[in-house]
Parts: sequence; C-alpha cells; structure tokens
Amino acid sequence: MHAIRTGAVRVLVLLAILLTGLSAPRAQASAQPFRVLALYNGTWDAAHISFVHEANDWFPRQAAQNGFSYTASNNWDLLANGGVNGYQVVLFLDDLPQSAAQRTGFERYMRGGGAWMGFHVSAFTTDAQSWPWYHDQFLGSGNFKSNTWGPTTAVLRVEDRTHPSTRNLPATFTSSVSEWYSWSNDLRRNPDIRILASVDPSSFPLGTDPDQSWYSGYYPILWTNTKYRMLYADFGHNAMDYDTDTTLSSTFASRTQNRFLLDGLKWLGATASSHPHARAEPEPHWRSLR
Repeated sequence: MHAIRTGAVRVLVLLAILLTGLSAPRAQASAQPFRVLALYNGTWDAAHISFVHEANDWFPRQAAQNGFSYTASNNWDLLANGGVNGYQVVLFLDDLPQSAAQRTGFERYMRGGGAWMGFHVSAFTTDAQSWPWYHDQFLGSGNFKSNTWGPTTAVLRVEDRTHPSTRNLPATFTSSVSEWYSWSNDLRRNPDIRILASVDPSSFPLGTDPDQSWYSGYYPILWTNTKYRMLYADFGHNAMDYDTDTTLSSTFASRTQNRFLLDGLKWLGATASSHPHARAEPEPHWRSLR
C-alpha cells in the first residue's frame, strides 16, 4: 500500500509540473511588454518644461517593473511619417500636433487601434474648429474656458471606480499641484465621454488668486472617450518661481494620482496584442529620440 500511495503522489506531482508548464506561455503572453512614445515640445512655459523633465525621469523609472519601455522625443513628425506605428501608447506631455500631416497621422493612428494619454495643455485651444475631430470629438472638451491660479492641489472625486485606470483609487483623493482648466463643452452631455474624476466641492475655493479661483461648479479632471483607447488628465503644470526658474512642486507627488497613471498606462498598453502596427522587438526601458 505504501508503494501504491508513493506512486500516486509522484503521478500527481508530475501532472502539476506539466500543467504549470502548459500555462506558463499564457501568463507570459498576458504580461507582454508594450512600448510607450512620449512626445513633447519643451520650449515654452517653465511650468510645462518642468513637468516634461519630471515625466522623462519618472516614467523610465517605472518602466521595468510595470511592463513597458519608454521613448521620449520632440519630433512630432513621427506622427506624420509612420514612426509612431511601432508604439502601442503615445503620450502628449506639453503640446499637441500642429501641422496637417501630424494631425492626420495621429487620427489615423488612433482609428487604427493605437492608444493615447494626454496631459493638461495637450487639450488647450481657443480655436477648436481648427481641428474639430480632436477637440470636439476625440477629447470632447472644445475650447479652453477658464483656469485656476496659482497652481494648487485639489481634492478629486472618483466618479467611476469600475474603469481599469480608477478601480484601485479611493472615493476621493488629493491630487498633486497643478493649474486646472475648464472647457466650453459640458462633457456630461457627450454620450461618448466617460468622466472618471472631477473636482470635489470640498476643494472650493480652488486657486490662490481671488480673480482666478473657482468657487463652485462642475469641473472634470480625468476622462476617457469610449470610442478610443485614450485617457486625458488635466494636470501637468508645476508651481514655479518664474523669477528664478525654480520648480516648487512635483506632478508625481501624489501616490494615488501615480496609481491612476500606472494603471491607466497598463490598460492602454493592453492594446499591444491587437495593434496592427505593433512591433515586438526588445529595446531599452528608456531612450530619447531627437
């Protein structure tokens, strides 16, 4: 009997090893690394430049343990010439496409299955009709309407805790410091827009300049358009001492806000297996294209 039991145990152990081996490729496939391209301008407004420097330091440090590689470039023509097609996710750090070819290329990339995360000034415009697909349809925000000043933290209310980017967030949290924008379009009226977080009323008054503060109202801060793989975040403007060009705050100071960034990026990167232009060759976790 002892021999029979020992033999049975050995068979079970062998079966477990075989099953583990069979399941391993699936686990590896689900965690397949994805490639991120961050586009930036880096030449105007010291607060935006400060954020670009921070982003190009913070994201590479997160890359290895979060399953992505990170490339930064100030060459926006990568959108126009097909250079963007080798990346699963594109970030706009402090600007948006300016030329017709860049804009056409970005729209083609998004309609073709690409993914995008934009920050703060990447949505700024006072002439939405110059690119209606981007400002009115894709972002849904329309024109810039107002802003708070100076840059401050805000208490944000998470409106949708079922989305992959927000499911690990608490009901409310304190953001990092930023200047905050409002928009001409009411995003609540757009059926394609899913608002993920907005300014909680406990934040009011929001701002330090009485003439540029919000005292009441509804202000979306994080949202997605359900027709695309995209996320917009209305932060990315550090507090600055403009006289000395000294950074006074960090966009990555809030751990909870950082959780949104990383969870959101992983959700966007999940398009890797379905993106028609995805390339699988390995690369360093950080590099810069000029």
